[in-house]
Amino acid sequence: MSLPPTSTTPISGDPSLSQTTHSSTPDSQPGLYDVIIVGSGAAGLTLALSLPSHVRVAILAKSVLTDASTYYAQGGVAAVLDETDSTDNHIQDTLVAGAGLCHLDAVTFTVEHGGDAVKFLLAQGVRFTLDDDEHLHLTREGGHSHRRIIHAADATGMAISTTLVKRVRECPNVTLLENIAAIDVILTKQATATSRVAGVYALDLTTEDVLTLRAPFVALACGGASKAYLYTSNPDIATGDGIAMAWRAGCRVANLEFNQFHPTCLYHPQARSFLITEAMRGEGAYLRLPDGERFMPRFDERAELAPRDVVARAIDFEMKRLGVRHVWLDITHKPAAFVKDHFPMLYSRLLELGIDITKDMIPVVPAAHYTCGGVIVDEHSATDVPGLYAIGETSFTGLHGANRMASNSLLECFVYGMSAAKHITQQLPLAPPVNDVPLWDDARAQHPDEDVVILQNWDELRHFMWNYVGIVRSTKRLQRALNRIQMLKNEIEEYYTDYLISKNLIELRNLVLVSEMIVRCALLRKESRGLHYTIDFPALNDNPEDSILIPPDFLSQ
Repeated sequence: MSLPPTSTTPISGDPSLSQTTHSSTPDSQPGLYDVIIVGSGAAGLTLALSLPSHVRVAILAKSVLTDASTYYAQGGVAAVLDETDSTDNHIQDTLVAGAGLCHLDAVTFTVEHGGDAVKFLLAQGVRFTLDDDEHLHLTREGGHSHRRIIHAADATGMAISTTLVKRVRECPNVTLLENIAAIDVILTKQATATSRVAGVYALDLTTEDVLTLRAPFVALACGGASKAYLYTSNPDIATGDGIAMAWRAGCRVANLEFNQFHPTCLYHPQARSFLITEAMRGEGAYLRLPDGERFMPRFDERAELAPRDVVARAIDFEMKRLGVRHVWLDITHKPAAFVKDHFPMLYSRLLELGIDITKDMIPVVPAAHYTCGGVIVDEHSATDVPGLYAIGETSFTGLHGANRMASNSLLECFVYGMSAAKHITQQLPLAPPVNDVPLWDDARAQHPDEDVVILQNWDELRHFMWNYVGIVRSTKRLQRALNRIQMLKNEIEEYYTDYLISKNLIELRNLVLVSEMIVRCALLRKESRGLHYTIDFPALNDNPEDSILIPPDFLSQ
């Protein structure tokens, strides 16, 4: 994949950015696989199901397999399936939404393989919603010029996740390791003095033992880093693990300043991180102020169908202007039967909370939803480190540019998951053996005496990320955030060195590192583009560039 001109900066001089090696007890015998997949969402499961049956695969999940962002996706999968649509239309819509930073080769590659992705899903048995003619029903979402979103009512992610998990459980070559948290990628030096993957260190959350898992190929499919923010639509697993592990292994990252805030997360004291699907606006819902005014036409000619960054900024502006805690999403003007048929899960869930969406407007606020940047990969999902792959939200393919278009993200998972499987299959016969892998060393580590340190730092991080690095930014706010991050990193690295590892410590260590990269990328961008809006540089640059960060290990290669 070709890269456009870039703004780059190394982050150096910080011991926390280099790989750490720890030890294992004699009972922790290393497992040996061909491929280790970290993450059990759409990207990881697609890779596992697309590899040949003779390949030994391990899938690591921090919780149960379905506890991934995929499961909670309410929208759908974008693909050109209607005769009035075309790949050129889909490509153009994506380029427009990406605000001048999409890589045309990545967009073309993804869109042209959309049909293959749909065939893969249908072959796995995913049951999508059909129209009256028993064809796949297509809906439309913000940024799309045509109806091209296949979906399973308003619970597409649940349908995809449960189906793919069922299929992968049927694969005798796949070992499923639930409640296992990856800590770091294991690297070994080759005769050429370059590093390549040799496996993963991981914490068994049940036994609290650290495992040394060996494999010549590792795929990071861990989702994004939206848990860095106070308000998010993401599940608790979205702590930037894959991005942080890849960075510590020596991979470049790009465009992490582009964090997509979903415009419509439910504002309700009894509902935590509950997303109101964009498809509701696609089917005609209006956004209103407390006085009933429909305000989106004042901000964009596409009104409620404008890209998410436009809608989120408009809501944020109106909330701050009026001093209100939320705005309203209104679909009450549509027939009740239409609403119940199109949004059955939403209707039922909100009814439990006392909101009848056929009669009542829905209180909504923006929330951190999707990490558009990530680990730089090629069209095979291969990173800078031999044997290491990154797929889905963990990766930076060039598809999304400065703003992800709705339902392109699931498509990316399937297209690049299948591409990675093909590439790994070709490379497997050439892979060196992974024998002499160092075990984890925690002989001098102590049991933590004050876990409150982790809780306090976690809360502090998410609060200042929301306030200083949120929907609207300034250079002063970003610098303040960076100063706080440096202090937190010092505390966390000291804690990490002295005490036994834990899930909370793993996640906090990763979140702080990725938060630093988000801020550094944001400071590089001297313009407002897509999801990055700064009051100090409100105009667009004429020649936009990717914001690329380079780890010290990469510079020495």
